[in-house]
Amino acid sequence: MKRRNFIAKTSKASAGLAILGLYNCKSFSKEKTTSIIEIKSPLFFKISLAQWSLHRALRKNTIDNLDFASKSRSFGCEGLEYVNGFFKDKAKNFSYLKEMNLRANSEGQKNVLIMIDGEGSLANPDAKQRLQAIENHYKWIEAAHFLGCHAIRVNLAGGINKDDAIKDSIDSLSKLSEFAKGSNINVLVENHGGFSSNGAWMKTVFNNIQNKNCGTLPDFGNFCIKKDKDKNCIEDYDRYTGIQELLPFAKAVSAKSYDFDSNGNETTIDYLKVMKMVKNSGYNSFVGIEFEGNNVSEEKGIELTRDLLIKVGNQLS
Repeated sequence: MKRRNFIAKTSKASAGLAILGLYNCKSFSKEKTTSIIEIKSPLFFKISLAQWSLHRALRKNTIDNLDFASKSRSFGCEGLEYVNGFFKDKAKNFSYLKEMNLRANSEGQKNVLIMIDGEGSLANPDAKQRLQAIENHYKWIEAAHFLGCHAIRVNLAGGINKDDAIKDSIDSLSKLSEFAKGSNINVLVENHGGFSSNGAWMKTVFNNIQNKNCGTLPDFGNFCIKKDKDKNCIEDYDRYTGIQELLPFAKAVSAKSYDFDSNGNETTIDYLKVMKMVKNSGYNSFVGIEFEGNNVSEEKGIELTRDLLIKVGNQLS
């Protein structure tokens, strides 16, 4: 289906469902969550939940994609950041997408974005494969539009030569964001390995992007450029330099977390420092919890990340 026809057909059907009710973080339910930190004044950002935080439970079928909205609400979050892999065969299943909208609406959640993986390499030096990857993303732009999201997150994978990868990435992102423009969907790139974890490289790419609906999704982690065969990082980029370089183009932010000390602070990321950088950049929209640790349960990790965001948010308000 052509994009314009798709938009015309679905806009009326999704309009009422896409405008989802939001609530202030002060309305967190103490019956469903633990360790709630009181919000002393309105935070400068809203808190969403990245679905990857629950990837183990989703892969074990302990919960289903359609349960995500209620899980997010139980943690007091306001928005949903989906991962396409958890409903990968449903991009064109509009009855299923409608149900996702209904679930989000009933739980007072805003559909924020879809993180796209497994659809091909957008910095691939092979032009034919790269063009196919671009087309593979079209259906997710349409799905994001139907769900009322503001963006999809893509990866700039597949590059071999750094300079060539810049040119190929600019071309891919320009084509994708042009397609997405009429849907009011932003095309965002996360620092997610390879060249994309190099902040200076990403800055060069986005300094040459003309479409305003194309930007970055800075992740507090993911600054490993190269790993060895055992998946140990052998080349990384300075986290704080990278975040600072990505923030001018940011249209979403991912609060990655791995582990916490006895005071509830992340052991590898200075949250006060990075959230101060986020605030100083002028960003004031959703910050997505993305817990990726192994020392506590997924649910506990989400709670600890949420509480840390509120704690530093209080200090910066």
